[in-house]
Amino acid sequence: MLDFQASRWLIAGEVAKQAGNDHPTGIPTGVFPTSDGQINIAASGDHMFRRFCEAADAQHLLNDPDYATGPARSKNRKVLNEKIGEITKKRPSAYWVELMNKVGVPCGPLYTIDQTFADPQVQHLEMARPLKHKRLGAMNVVGQAINMTRTAEPAELRPTPDLGEHTDEVLRELGYNDAAIADLRARDVL
Repeated sequence: MLDFQASRWLIAGEVAKQAGNDHPTGIPTGVFPTSDGQINIAASGDHMFRRFCEAADAQHLLNDPDYATGPARSKNRKVLNEKIGEITKKRPSAYWVELMNKVGVPCGPLYTIDQTFADPQVQHLEMARPLKHKRLGAMNVVGQAINMTRTAEPAELRPTPDLGEHTDEVLRELGYNDAAIADLRARDVL
C-alpha cells in the first residue's frame, strides 16, 4: 500500500515527509470543510483541477499563476487549500460529493464510525456481520470489504475459538488417537 511513497524511496532515495490529511504529491488533495462537516477532494493533475474549479465556480484559481501548474500548486499548497476551504464551507458535504463525482473529481464525505456503518455502500457490502458467541451472545463484527463469488463470506461468521478449544481435533488430524491425547493431558503437556 506504499505505492508512490515506496517508489520515491527506491528510485530517488527520497524520504517523504508526513503530509497529514494532504496528499504528498497530488495537489490539491485533502480534507476540506463544508457547511456541515468535512469532505475529501482529490483534484490533482491539471484536468481534475480544471474540472474542480469550473464546477465550484472558482475559475479565478485557474487564472492565478500560483496555481497554473502542478509544481506551482505544490509550492502554494497551503494558500490554495485555504482558498478551496473558503469555497467548500459555503455548502453542505452532500452537495460537494454529488457535484464533484458528477464532474469526475474524486470526492467523498468524512464519516464518524456510526455514519460509516449507516452508509448504503457499507451496508450493501455487509461490513457488519452477525456472529453468535457462546459467552458474549449475538453481536456484529467487521466483515470483509472484498468478497469473491466462489469464496463468499458465510451469512453468519463463527467466533474465534477459545484457547485450546480445537486441540483434540487438530491432534487427531495429525494422527494422534484418543489414548495418546489423554496421555498428553495426564502429563500436563496440553
